[in-house]
Amino acid sequence: MELRDVEVFLALADELHFGRTAERLHISQARVSQVIGKLERATGAALFDRTTRSVHLTPIGRRLRDDLSHARDLFQDALVKANCAARGVGAALRVGVLGAVGHEIRPLIKEFRSRHDGGEVQLMESRLSDPFGLLRTNEVDAQILWLPIQETDLIVGPVVMTEGRVLAVPADCELAGLDSVTWEQLADHPVADLGSPAPPYWVEALAPRRTPNGRLIKRGPSARTLQEVLALVADGKIISPLPEHSTRYFPYPGIAYVPLREAPSTQWALVWSSTTDRSGVVRAFAEVAEELANPPA
Repeated sequence: MELRDVEVFLALADELHFGRTAERLHISQARVSQVIGKLERATGAALFDRTTRSVHLTPIGRRLRDDLSHARDLFQDALVKANCAARGVGAALRVGVLGAVGHEIRPLIKEFRSRHDGGEVQLMESRLSDPFGLLRTNEVDAQILWLPIQETDLIVGPVVMTEGRVLAVPADCELAGLDSVTWEQLADHPVADLGSPAPPYWVEALAPRRTPNGRLIKRGPSARTLQEVLALVADGKIISPLPEHSTRYFPYPGIAYVPLREAPSTQWALVWSSTTDRSGVVRAFAEVAEELANPPA
């Protein structure tokens, strides 16, 4: 029995209609009938009861359907496992994240695990002040970072999340009581200085150096992590633009979140090193991310 014959039999067992089965498999009805006749001769028994009005499985046909469905699943699982082994998916994929982004991509991680048996994902927190450090020291295989990324040694993969922005301000600040704020109002308060080695273009994608009208946005005390940024805001020393998901995960004492009007969306993408020796597992993860971001019509 050929695998294609199994597919035809199982499709007919599902559709119980020769025309729909032929259309589903892109073959002729005559070919469907030919395959079923071949299987019935091989088994020595009728697999379907056919009338001019209906098609039904016989008891032997139902038994064969169950057995072949199980065998097909085993065959497909074996192929998936072999593909995972070839791509290095067996070992845990180490993904660097900022703040609560790891929680936001749980559907992606769950889907990756379901498609790749044994494909584990280990999340590691990275610093705002050194967004590419874990990648370049090979402590992670990939990282979720906001765009743009202009590093020549890094590959930018699919966008995994898009969201708006808010402004984190001290709860007793005059901005805290507003329904929203604009970029121009950032010029009246300092924002955190993330310092080196975070590249200026990357920092300014979240917190620009100047307002749309050209006013300088002052840099205040330095901060290396999101928690340090939040502590400085609560202490009244800075304000800080942040991704919108921060409002759900960080209801920090002494901080109010105000929507930022006219702010561009923040896009988070999967990024990895062009020299990684685990490109197989990373690309497998990227393929799942791409499919979830762009589902088929």
